Amino acid sequence: MTTISSAAVASLLPTGHVKKQRRIEKVVVGALALIASSGVIITVGIVFSLMQPTYKFFTERAISGYASDETFVGIEESGAGLRDSSDISFADESLIQYAEPVSLGDFFGSTAWYPQYEDGDFGVLPLIVGTLLVMLTATIVAVPAGIGIAFFLNQYAKERTRRVLKPLLEVLAGVPTVVFGFFALVFVGPYIAKNIWPFSDVGIYSGLAAGITVGLMILPMMATLADDAMAAVPNSLVEGAFALGATRREVCTGVILPAGLSGIMAAVIIALSRAIGETTIVLLAAGSQAVWTFNLGSEMQTMASYLGFAGIGDQPVDSKGYQTIFAVGLLLFIITFGLNMLSRKVVKRFREVYE
Repeated sequence: MTTISSAAVASLLPTGHVKKQRRIEKVVVGALALIASSGVIITVGIVFSLMQPTYKFFTERAISGYASDETFVGIEESGAGLRDSSDISFADESLIQYAEPVSLGDFFGSTAWYPQYEDGDFGVLPLIVGTLLVMLTATIVAVPAGIGIAFFLNQYAKERTRRVLKPLLEVLAGVPTVVFGFFALVFVGPYIAKNIWPFSDVGIYSGLAAGITVGLMILPMMATLADDAMAAVPNSLVEGAFALGATRREVCTGVILPAGLSGIMAAVIIALSRAIGETTIVLLAAGSQAVWTFNLGSEMQTMASYLGFAGIGDQPVDSKGYQTIFAVGLLLFIITFGLNMLSRKVVKRFREVYE
């Protein structure tokens, strides 16, 4: 069989045509490099947009209120409009009430979270605990079921069944989260959470209902990614195990699971990152009260649901309550970014290379 080199092919083409193709290729490569670098630019932009208000939250005073209504009258008659602390320089400073900067010790050490009040409490621990409890519940729901579904699709399902179930899972992964939220409100909370939680009464809103529903929401993603990881295991390993007399269960647990562990672990972490950032389901199912509790049967709030609740526009700009949106957002970004970095390390640590 005769092979023709690329240089020989290029020599057969007109010189002008080759130069034109190379110019087009350079433009395409440059555009692709710009698109690839846009992820870094967007990440840096997100961090900087969150850092400035967060820095003010920890280092500067903020307006918390006014001593009398005459302060508002004077501001309105001036026609300036109140946007931030720089707009009230003409007002009587003695009538303006300020909130002091929040220390890192109070932010991470206090168990009270009431940022909407003048003398508010800014302990983020209830939000962190609520986030961890909802994430843990979602993990218990989604990870075993997702891996089990992946094993079924990969080894037990017939081809016709697989052709139906795999696209169905991918469609379920695209269902809007608000639909899951209403499902939690009218079904999961009243009929499931109330009947399976033995430690206390479960109200209309509960962290348990939110965790179960978030787990159901990330289940299709978990199952699809785990199935893709199992499908990447070389077929020669599976056939070799069957040839040695292994049962299908032994092949699943002794060959496919260890060989696809890196992809499965990455799927778990990616699904959990998605669960941590979920807002709508938790708002509808768990309520809007940040309560310091480890009881899944009670109302609670996560970091993401607080951002959705507080970011609706009723917080005065430059107030401490307004600045908490950015402080909590930055903390949530750091946690999610850390989980994504952890998934990369896990993939490298457990990756199996086959020749």
